[in-house]
Amino acid sequence: MNSQSLEALKPPTLTIQQHIVVGQQRFPDATGEFSFLLSGLTLATKKIQAQVRSAGINNILGEFGEVNIQGESQQILDVYSNRVMIESLSCRKSVGVIASEEEDEARLLNDSPEAKYAVIFDPLDGSSNIDVNVSVGTTFSIFRRPDGVTGANPNQWVLQKGTEQIGAGYVVYGSSTVMVYTVGNGVHGFTLDPSIGAFVLSHENIRMPKQGKSYSVNEAYLEDFPPNYQEYINHLKSGNAGNYRSRYIGSMVADFHRTLLRGGIFIYPPTESHKSGKLRLLYEANPIAMIAEQAGGFATNGETRILEIDPQEVHQRTPLVVGSEHEMEQFRKFI
Repeated sequence: MNSQSLEALKPPTLTIQQHIVVGQQRFPDATGEFSFLLSGLTLATKKIQAQVRSAGINNILGEFGEVNIQGESQQILDVYSNRVMIESLSCRKSVGVIASEEEDEARLLNDSPEAKYAVIFDPLDGSSNIDVNVSVGTTFSIFRRPDGVTGANPNQWVLQKGTEQIGAGYVVYGSSTVMVYTVGNGVHGFTLDPSIGAFVLSHENIRMPKQGKSYSVNEAYLEDFPPNYQEYINHLKSGNAGNYRSRYIGSMVADFHRTLLRGGIFIYPPTESHKSGKLRLLYEANPIAMIAEQAGGFATNGETRILEIDPQEVHQRTPLVVGSEHEMEQFRKFI
């Protein structure tokens, strides 16, 4: 076998586990427990993507028949994804507390001295879209256990400002399965290679374009938006801001993933019926905001930087406006 043939056999890039290990080399005191935690997340999301891809064949589409704490009908895959996430994280002794969109309250898994982290997640964001084959995703946020806090009140582990996140990410299940994550030193994307069953580095050091060409918002509810939001969106539509086009999927992870890679702005505003917005702060807005800022963008609830909001409850809702530097500067002028 000649050298060219050997070169062709080499893996194209790092796996996510290798990437994490390389990153840990910058920290002499690293023990490997954080990378083991992240491996639990990657394992869970690989199991979820397998079920998402075969949902129609295995007849696991549709509603589960119960309502979650949000008052939303649970999908069969919501329940499955939540169980898989909890099972995978329960095997990691470093994880003390989890909180999920599908759970009423934060749950204590382990209160030993080894339990250093809380993981908050939406196991399957946009799951109602699976029936019509639209991309869906998983979002997650990781916090350190606050000093002096015990397992007596798991909420104290998770009710922290987004600025305290030590890691955040999402997985989008689409034409390919992509995990995007940050631990505070840039944003990296990994695509699942089904031939080896591993996430491999495909988007290194992602930077959001300073200006995009699209805006993403559900314009069907435009008349219910606050006047300043309406004015901004009409400004984009008028052509006075440039040649913008509307791109809205209706699946938050997919809409943000496009915004991250191509620039622009994603808007999920308050409405008359949902004055506090509909997205959840801890496991949707916070991880998206951390990724956006690490990639050069910005995220706000229309008044305050998302990462500086002090949460009062696990399922707290918030408006979310996130995007490129230029679009966010223009948005501020209207707000």
